[in-house]
Amino acid sequence: MPILRVALPVPLRQHFDYQMETDENISVSIGSRVLVPFGKRQLVGVVWQIDPSDSFTDAVLKPITQLLDPVPVLGPMLRDLLSFAADYYHHPLGDVLTSALPALLREGRLLNNEKQKLLQLTAEGQSCSDILFKRSAKQLALWLQLKQTAFTETVAVSEFSRATMQQLIDKGIAELISQPFTPFEYLPEKQKPLPLNPAQALSVTAVVQALGRFERFLLEGVTGSGKTEVYLQAIQPVLAKGQQVLVLVPEIGLTPQTLARFEKRFAVPMLTWHSNMTDHERLRCWQRSQSGDAAIVIGTRSALFLPFRNLGLLIIDEEHDQSLKQQDGFRYHARDLAVKRASLEQCPILLGSATPSLESLYNVQQQKFIHLQLPERATSQQVPKIELLDLKQQVLKNGLADGTLAQIRQTLKRGQQVMLFLNRRGFAPALICHECGWLTECLHCSAFTTYHKQSRQLICHHCAATRPVPHQCGNCGSTQLAPVGQGTEQLEEQLGRLIPEFPITRLDRDSTRRKGSLEAHLETIHSGTPQLIIGTQMLAKGHHFPAVSLVVVVDVDGALYSSDFRASEQLAQLLTQVSGRAGRGDVAGKVLLQTHYPGHPLLQDVIQNGYHSFARSALLERQQTRLPPYQYMAMFRAEALDSAVCEQWLALLQQHTALLAQQAPLQWLGPVKAPLEKKAGKFRWQLQLFSPDRKALHQLLAALMQLIQSSALSRKVKWQLDVDPLDLS
Repeated sequence: MPILRVALPVPLRQHFDYQMETDENISVSIGSRVLVPFGKRQLVGVVWQIDPSDSFTDAVLKPITQLLDPVPVLGPMLRDLLSFAADYYHHPLGDVLTSALPALLREGRLLNNEKQKLLQLTAEGQSCSDILFKRSAKQLALWLQLKQTAFTETVAVSEFSRATMQQLIDKGIAELISQPFTPFEYLPEKQKPLPLNPAQALSVTAVVQALGRFERFLLEGVTGSGKTEVYLQAIQPVLAKGQQVLVLVPEIGLTPQTLARFEKRFAVPMLTWHSNMTDHERLRCWQRSQSGDAAIVIGTRSALFLPFRNLGLLIIDEEHDQSLKQQDGFRYHARDLAVKRASLEQCPILLGSATPSLESLYNVQQQKFIHLQLPERATSQQVPKIELLDLKQQVLKNGLADGTLAQIRQTLKRGQQVMLFLNRRGFAPALICHECGWLTECLHCSAFTTYHKQSRQLICHHCAATRPVPHQCGNCGSTQLAPVGQGTEQLEEQLGRLIPEFPITRLDRDSTRRKGSLEAHLETIHSGTPQLIIGTQMLAKGHHFPAVSLVVVVDVDGALYSSDFRASEQLAQLLTQVSGRAGRGDVAGKVLLQTHYPGHPLLQDVIQNGYHSFARSALLERQQTRLPPYQYMAMFRAEALDSAVCEQWLALLQQHTALLAQQAPLQWLGPVKAPLEKKAGKFRWQLQLFSPDRKALHQLLAALMQLIQSSALSRKVKWQLDVDPLDLS
């Protein structure tokens, strides 16, 4: 009987062997799913080897319960990618493999051949006359289209309407038939490409010439420089060859507008992939990508693991964004793994951003990436003017200076839109007692609870614990509780009183929680009517709001001082991205930055010289301090109810690191308490590891993994390893 080595979704860093009962009609392949007994449970695993040479004897092996796939769900390329990811991030392979599958496949759903519904004319519809449609221009247009070619139900509904389609079906003129998904058929573009300036044309030519081979490009363009048009014109020859395109965006909020822009240009099947989709929608997208029916997929980071039939180009928009890094479980970085996938697929990868990460700019310096630059806006509009507003000795009304309010009113009266950026959702960061100064703190974290007025709750934004708003101070019993600080909810309420004649649209995680609410808010903004737009960092990335001419950053100072060495980079990126939302239409843009420190060197450098100048000086500073990207970094986190146990466990790793550092270039920082010392009731400690030699660092991590598995102390802590960490909290 064949012996199957199976990778299971368990936290153990090993595989498990099972027997497969022989059956002449059943064959198993590497990459197929199997249902196997594991203790008292039945788990879905992935076959990783067949008849391994170091297996146990047949007599001690359990048989598999069921073979779920006659053909592999994970092909050779995806298996290579996921195996590399498991090794690089030192994560259990079984967990990595199953995390790449849609939820329904992880649960053991049998993979039936998904079918699409095709709308075509019946025999009666082929022979009828257009006189039948003299009272309905829409039905006539649909009938004329179907006379030329049949198309999918999705296309019929999007270009005409479901009612029009159903009317033709009811008359017996058209019918819906089911057929398996097949590779898409390229059709000419719906819209003509926009004219390119020389920098755009050079970028498109460079990417197109690299099609068919692995090449890495960094497209750096100022906000509004037409990066999306470069993407579109680079995609067209890929589609013409019948190849597929994957476009990664950092957040769900960018998928609707990106999809709309692409649908206006191309007449090919396009899909989105993000966490707001249902399990059935995700499985359908997975299958359509695998069959080749999906020509373009626009998705968030996990779309990287879709099984494309013939991937020809990979694009990452806003490549600098931290959302591309998974922050729990399998802690991969989609940008870095996308480069690896492009090398396996032998296709070019294009990273785009107005504020490239220092890691990508370092790769340009090392000649690993080809640098494409768009130094000017695609339209005749100039880069918006940035003005620092000194808040010292000014009277603030609800967090806004009088000069800021005056400019907001003037802009709205001119029929333009105003965007206010405040990267803090909720009504206020905490409630304070006026009698004794007591603040509302989370019972489980070393952090304050945010006051949400609309839901009448205190919510911890770290552990998500909620509790009702107290009526009395928890220290002295006073009822004099008041909000301290400001959030987007409070800003919306106060501006509604100060400027009641104009509507307000608020974009944050709370206001866009319901399905379809984000699209509705964006549609309201794109209507162009004068209004106030309030939001968090959801607004800062990639959005195109032509009617916005004034952007106000309400609180710059909150991000100026931080213990994280990446804080300055993130603030410079955020200010540049937010500023880029202004003046993208026909009216010149202006940006107001409210601060108590207008002379701060970072603010002055970004405003006077731009992000590119800041990035050069930041890279020099990183080189002098031997910080990433000039050194490679990994971090162990430990959590436990007893703080001393965390320190003791990390000290064990540190001692082993010190021994290995005698033969290899290794450095460490810690064990130290995490900046957020307590979270969800557990104390948190860190050990940071550095090395200029990537191989030496990973050899150390492999040795530490063996030490962890053999140490009894490891069972007393919850620990994580983060390779190339971005979040140091």
